[in-house]
Amino acid sequence: MIYRFRIVLDNDTDKDVFRDIEIRETDTMEDLHNTITQSFGFDGTEMASFYLSDDEWNQGEEISLFDMSDGLNPVKLMSRSVLKDTVHEGLNKLIYVYDFLSMWTFYVELAEIVEETEGTDYPNLMFVHGQIPDEAPEKNFEAESFDDYNEFEDDLDVDDYDNLDFDENWN
Repeated sequence: MIYRFRIVLDNDTDKDVFRDIEIRETDTMEDLHNTITQSFGFDGTEMASFYLSDDEWNQGEEISLFDMSDGLNPVKLMSRSVLKDTVHEGLNKLIYVYDFLSMWTFYVELAEIVEETEGTDYPNLMFVHGQIPDEAPEKNFEAESFDDYNEFEDDLDVDDYDNLDFDENWN
């Protein structure tokens, strides 16, 4: 089977930049990474990662190009992750980050799964829309607002030592 993906650059402008690609379900996430970098004109030499995502594009588990861990926590690697085992109709969204210094960020969505077309070479760049800017769009990292938070509104009576559990009584 063939997976059709739309890869959209995360930018804050009114100019859409995306690519539609086809790739075999038996290819690896590294193959998808290589296809994305080539389709957007990157040289592919920078560090990159995919992140599993939900429907609201919340960043989940990482699938990394290289193992940069200290060996204590196992890391999923692109070269060992097959597309059909990672992406499917139930989990069809990924966040892709290329070059962690520039933070090129893309939304990757599985659009459909189709039969292989005879005579087509895969991976296949189907459609190109928009030009990638010279520099990565700037990211605004904003924390949640805690204006309504009051550290003293926890309903605990600190003078009632007998009813405090271990964590509350520990200082």
